[in-house]
This record gives sequence, structure tokens and C-alpha cells, in this order.
Amino acid sequence: MAESITPLSNVDAAWLKMEDPTNLMMVTGVLTFNEPLDMERFRALIETRLLTFDRFRQRVVIPSVPLAPPYWEPDPTFHVDAHLHHIALPHPRDKSALQYLVSDLMSTPLDFSKSPWQMHVVDGYYDGGALIVRLHHCMADGMALVGVLLALTELTPDAASPESLGLTYAPQPNGQQPSSLDALGRRFRNMTRAGVSAGRRAAIQSLETFLNPDNARRLAEQGSDYLHSASKLVLRSADPKTVLKGSLGVAKLAAWSRPLPLAEVKAMRKATEATINDLMTTIMTGGLRRYLEMRGDDPTDVTIRAAVPVNLRKPEEMGEMGNKFGLVFLDLPVGAPTLKERLRLVQRRMDALKDSPEAVVALDILGGIGFSPQVVEDIVVRIIGMKATTVLTNVPGPPIPLYMAGQKIEDLMFWVPQSGRLGMGLSIMSYAGNIYVGVATDAGLIPDPDNIVNCFYMEYDELLSMMK
Repeated sequence: MAESITPLSNVDAAWLKMEDPTNLMMVTGVLTFNEPLDMERFRALIETRLLTFDRFRQRVVIPSVPLAPPYWEPDPTFHVDAHLHHIALPHPRDKSALQYLVSDLMSTPLDFSKSPWQMHVVDGYYDGGALIVRLHHCMADGMALVGVLLALTELTPDAASPESLGLTYAPQPNGQQPSSLDALGRRFRNMTRAGVSAGRRAAIQSLETFLNPDNARRLAEQGSDYLHSASKLVLRSADPKTVLKGSLGVAKLAAWSRPLPLAEVKAMRKATEATINDLMTTIMTGGLRRYLEMRGDDPTDVTIRAAVPVNLRKPEEMGEMGNKFGLVFLDLPVGAPTLKERLRLVQRRMDALKDSPEAVVALDILGGIGFSPQVVEDIVVRIIGMKATTVLTNVPGPPIPLYMAGQKIEDLMFWVPQSGRLGMGLSIMSYAGNIYVGVATDAGLIPDPDNIVNCFYMEYDELLSMMK
């Protein structure tokens, strides 16, 4: 049966319209391995799992008729080799070389004449390898990317066949394949249950979501709160001018932290009576304060805002493609002089967001601009860009070690686009008992994201020392 033409949702269309040469709307992920990936085995995974999802064989078409919505259509020239690449990491084949490669790809737009995704299998990362995944935000958000990656993983290194994983994609009586959404959702839920039964709940439970989606929807139904939140989004003052804000260029840079043991962060949580979200956000805030001082900016009394994506998927919607998140604006107290004061302020502000319908309001706004003329979209994007300095994203990854094409995934990191043409994105990713912090920056504004990571380390170590 022929594949159908499917209009983009208004929210997905909004992310498509936000594409700009200086701010590409891509979700980027990096996985590392102690051994090189077997290219043939990985290709088989792509062909037997990923390509059963219609979206990965479709391209976006933008009609020439004004206001006609963009739509997905089957790519008439689709071939997996246009999306799957096998390359070697140049010398010195270390983390700096991999970060340079990720930065280069993060600065390179996807080809919209094809389905907007790519995967690079990288040989020679130390003695092992890496995988770099890129897909456009109009396809999926960060939570959906996690689901995509889970669809390619196994619980053991020798789980070789789809049948042994309970993922047999046999044709249905009508000739169609099973729903890709169902398959992804089942995969995610099975992984989570496996982690819980193994006693390794790790980051799925400890990295609490910023908001309860049901609570956010309930609050949004209260008209006065909804209108109040909408007015706050529009009437907030502009963020202060710092070295972190300015005009963007094409080149982007990526950096990420060493794995931070979740057990340590849990011990901090117990000692401070703060949530892990509060702690990680405080560490990031203090790291930014240190970085501003390093660059010669005076952070005294400075507050900068982070645009925080909030997952609005219900548990049964995990694994669905597309975008189902809103945005809230979190004030980061970089001007607070002590770590304890920064933690207190972050806790108070995070608690206030939990009782706000802002995320649902922002999702509705995204849906609205996805149906609006480009000039309206540009105005809204500029407004968002004025009122924030960074995007701060938190995605819980698998709580247990996973395997891909027979190789254990050692580390896992991701970045989302800096919506609103912001110059910096901060990411928190949890995986297999560790937490990772990632930084994506505009190379002209922030040419040294590794220094931001180092500032995070200093703040993390200070918090550890407070417990002794």
C-alpha cells in the first residue's frame, strides 16, 4: 500500500520555519563505544528497525501556495546511503577531535531534498568508535530522539535478531507495517521496566521532570492563569547584555562533561534536601557565573533567563515522533555571590514553575506561529530571543547500560537547537547511573565551551566539598 501524504502539525511546522543558517533547528546526539561499531550490523539495524518508521523515509515539501501547510511525502529517491555515513576520526582521535567533528556537523545544515536526518558511524575514537545522530526538530524533539535511539539498542551484546528482542516487524494483513509509534513507545516502556526490575532506576526517576504534564494542563484550563502566563511571556523585560548574547554566525561548537556519578549527586540531594534538577541547575548557574568572570564580565546582581523545554507527553505517548513540549523561562541567579544562596533561589524559582501553566501556553504559541506567515514567526522568535540567554534542556535517558550492534554504549550526550536564535544551549543527560552536561555555543560569541564545562566542574567540586 502506498504511503500517504501527511501535513506537518502546526508545532512541527513552527520548528521548520525557524530554520536559519545561523541557527539550525537540529537535534544532535553522540554515543561512544570502547570498540568500533560493526558497520554492516549497524546498517542492518537501520534497515530492519528505523526504516520501518515512515517518517525516516519521507521528506518535507513546502508548497508554493501562500499559507498552505508543509507536508511529508515519501522520498521518491530514498536510499539509506544518503543518510548513513562511515568515517574515520582524524588524529589525535581523542575527545577534542570528536568534539571538533560534532561541532562541524552541528554547523552543517541537513539536506531538505531528502528525509532530514543523518547518522555518522565514526571509527578511531581512542581505540573504539562513536555514533553521531542528527535529525531535524520538525521530525522530533529530544524525548523522541531518546525513543529513536532505544529502538536501535539491546539489553545484551549478543541480542542479534529483531525476533529475539520482541521487535518483529512482520507485514500486517493489509500490507502495512505495524505502527512505528507503538513500537517506539513499547520499546521505551520495556527498557524502563527492565531498569526498575534490575534495581537500577538511576536517572529515569532521579532526574525529575520540571513540571507534571497533567498539572500543567489542569492549570492551563483555568482561564485567568492562562492569560496571566501568556502576558508574562510577552511582557518580560529583555535579558541583560553579556558576553553570552549577541549576533550569531554560522559556526557552532560543542563540548560535554565527563560522566558525573549519579550516586554522588544523590548524596548531594540528601544533604541539601534539594531535587537533582535543583542541584544540576544550580551547578550550571554557578558555572556560568565563573565563566562570566573569566571573560571579564561583572556578574554582580545579574540574572539571566534560560528557556527550559518541558515534556508534555503522557507516559503512553513516549516513543511518538513530533514535538510535544512547551517552554518555561527560568531565572538563573548568576549574580548571587554564594553557592548556598544560588541553590536557595533556584529551588524557589523551580517550585514556582511547577504551579505555572506557562509550558502549555508556550506550546499553544508555537502551534499558532506554525500556521502564521513567516513575518509573524520572525517577530515571535525575536521576542523569545530577547528574553532569554540560553536553552536549558533535561532529558532522562535509559537507566541501564544498553548495547548497539553488539557494542556497549559507554557515554551518551545530546543537544537541542537554540530556539529564538540564542547563542548557547545547555543539556543535562542521564544514562546508566551517570549524568552528563553538554554545551553548544555560537563560535563567534563563545569560542571556548570547554571553559564553561571546566567552570561546571569547579562548581560541582565546591558542592561536593560542602558535604564533607
